[in-house]
Amino acid sequence: MKIITSIDELRDQLRGQLRTAFVPTMGNLHEGHLSLVRLARRHGDPVVASIFVNRLQFGPNEDFDKYPRTFQADIDKLEKEGVYVLFAPTEKDLYPEPQEYRVQPPGNLGDILEGEFRPGFFVGVSTIVLKLFLCVQPRVAVFGKKDYQQLMIIRNMSRQLALPTEIIAAETYRAEDGLALSSRNMYLSASERIEAPHLLKTLHSLKHDIRSGRKDIAELQKIAMARLVERQWKPDYISIRKRCDLQPPNTDDLTNNEPLIVLAAAKLGTTRLIDNVEI
Repeated sequence: MKIITSIDELRDQLRGQLRTAFVPTMGNLHEGHLSLVRLARRHGDPVVASIFVNRLQFGPNEDFDKYPRTFQADIDKLEKEGVYVLFAPTEKDLYPEPQEYRVQPPGNLGDILEGEFRPGFFVGVSTIVLKLFLCVQPRVAVFGKKDYQQLMIIRNMSRQLALPTEIIAAETYRAEDGLALSSRNMYLSASERIEAPHLLKTLHSLKHDIRSGRKDIAELQKIAMARLVERQWKPDYISIRKRCDLQPPNTDDLTNNEPLIVLAAAKLGTTRLIDNVEI
C-alpha cells in the first residue's frame, strides 16, 4: 500500500485509473470502516482510502484536538484489506490557504436533525468530501447508512453538481448486541456499553408501532424520548421521517405506505450516539 500526502503525487499515482473506488475516513478505524473497504472492492479497482481529521466539521464545543488518532494501527488494517493507496494529507496539504469557498447544503436538508444540533457540520462535511473527490476522482465512493443524513447530503451533492462519482450506501455494521460501530463507542464505560444497545431497541419499537398502523407520529416520538430519559439518556431527537427527503410524513404518506426512517441522536453519559432504522 502506498501512503501519499500530497495532492499532486496522488493524481500522478492514479492517473489513467478509470474504476477507482474511494472510502474517505477520519481514521481510528474499526470493522465498520473495513466493511466499507470490502464493499468498495466489489464496485471498483483500485481501492483508495483517505484519513483526514477535518477541522471544518468540528463545532466550537467539539474538541478537534481530542479526536482519537491511531494512524499506525489504521495503516496495518488497511494493508490487510488490500488498499492500493492511502491518502493521508496534512492540513497544509488540503488547506494551503484558508478554505473560504465552501459547500452549503440546502437548509431543508442540512439544517435539520444533526444540522440543528451541530450547526455548520454539514458545510464542513460537504466541503471536504467535494475536495477529496476532486483529488481522488473516483468512479464510486462508499458511505455508511449509520450517518444517513450525511449519506443523503453527499448523494444529492454528487447528483446536483454532476460529479462523475456514484455514491454507494453500505449497511450499518453492528456489534452482536446491535450497537452500531462507531469510533465514539470507545468512550463508553462498561455499564454504558451494556446500556447502549437500548437506543436501537427504542427505534425498533417505533418501527413496530408504525407498521402496526399507528399514525400519531408526534406522540410516538414523545414517548420514545421520555423512555430514554427514564434510562438516564439525554436525547437530542428521535424523529420519524420520509426516506426520500427526511421531511416529516403527513397522513397521506402514512396511508400510502411511504418509505420511512426513524433517526435518533442521544447522549449516554458524555458519549453522543446516533442510529437509525428504515421502516
